[in-house]
Amino acid sequence: MGSRESKDQTTPADDYPHASILKGSAESDAVLVQQNGGMSSSHKLSIWTAMVFIVGEMAGSGVLALPRAIENSGWIGLVVLVVSCAAVGWCGVLLARCWLIVEERFPEYQDQCRDPYPSIGYEAFGRPGKIFVSICTNITLIGVSIVFLLLAAENIQAVFAKVPALAFSPCFWMLIIAAVLNPFVWMGTPKDFWPIAVGATVSTALACILLLVAIGIDPESQVPSKVHHDDISIVTFALSFGTILFSFGGAAAFPTIQHDMRQTGDFPKALVLAFSILIAMYLPVSALGYSVLGSTLEDNILSGLVKHANWVYYVIQALICLHLLFAFTIVINPPCQELEKLLKMPLHFTWKRAVIRTLCVAFVVFIAETVPHFGPIQSLIGGSTTTLLAIVLPCVFYLKLTSMENLGWPERKAALHEKIFSVEIIIVGVIGGVVTTYSAIKTLADPTTMVPPCYINVTIG
Repeated sequence: MGSRESKDQTTPADDYPHASILKGSAESDAVLVQQNGGMSSSHKLSIWTAMVFIVGEMAGSGVLALPRAIENSGWIGLVVLVVSCAAVGWCGVLLARCWLIVEERFPEYQDQCRDPYPSIGYEAFGRPGKIFVSICTNITLIGVSIVFLLLAAENIQAVFAKVPALAFSPCFWMLIIAAVLNPFVWMGTPKDFWPIAVGATVSTALACILLLVAIGIDPESQVPSKVHHDDISIVTFALSFGTILFSFGGAAAFPTIQHDMRQTGDFPKALVLAFSILIAMYLPVSALGYSVLGSTLEDNILSGLVKHANWVYYVIQALICLHLLFAFTIVINPPCQELEKLLKMPLHFTWKRAVIRTLCVAFVVFIAETVPHFGPIQSLIGGSTTTLLAIVLPCVFYLKLTSMENLGWPERKAALHEKIFSVEIIIVGVIGGVVTTYSAIKTLADPTTMVPPCYINVTIG
């Protein structure tokens, strides 16, 4: 088993027949591959720029939503936060190894590849695996784009609420934001817009520091012994679990970022750095928000601070908005690339790319205008496709790829502890994902919490 001929005959080489390959040597758990897909390696991502992309695509929404998620789950939520960080980070390393194994066995992938995660699914389980991953990836990244757009509109509306000429509802701000961001979405792949990732990461880091200050000086802040906390139920805990996973759920874009690196084998190092930074951002804000604000927390922590807005609040809003706008450009890129591959569009910029990516942005806006409430959407995406892509599928694919044998392939075997951890994570991920998805759907369908679409009530927010 494992022969490529046993699957259909479509390969990346059919799309990119002029692959230029420089094979690296096997080192530790992966082959380090220097890709030369038609451009200088100096234009590709280093460990540091890859780390910045990982942090940049994930950090903003987590900083805003995690304090309420911890309130929904109690102090045990902080433990779940740390464990989830470690688990998702480890699964990300497994996913990186999967891509290195695929590159090693099928060198044509070292050239330009628009859909690396689905390609891993293809080499593990054939066309059904590729289709399943493609569906999950697109749902996740489109869902994340929707959440980022909703959050950005909500935050900008709060900043300009007291300016009559700009006091638009979030419904209108979404249209404005989409129009401004659309030209930036036309850029090719992550290597073409790494400064955007830097901006997303730096703005979030500064916002986290100021947010800790804002919570500490907020008039409603209390000593922990006097803080009131909401009762915890299975539904609230499940929604909390989904939000936590969503906050670490950038795996759908990991292979795309890894593919654009100079040395794809260095991606695990970038992951370790990125997840260390993420937990350093998330944990203090979540713990302090839970400890001193308690039940007054809202889905977006800044919504609860607006009552006592000061200069710190407005600077935080500006920084978070910057992050969300930058991150939107990053996360919508992989599904756009995959759609362009499906339509057999050229790799260089043409008017067709502008049209297709504009339609993608329009689709995101339509869904956001239809369900203008980011909390349940975040939990739904976090509990369903994000759980699959971030923790379940990396383990499944790693176990599958390391069990496949072919006389022409170097031996790649999963260690016993890796097999045990993988099975445990798969079980926990499936159970947690099902419960969270059910709870999120139940919340979205609840008439008492349902928010009408913007095209029915444009004054929402």
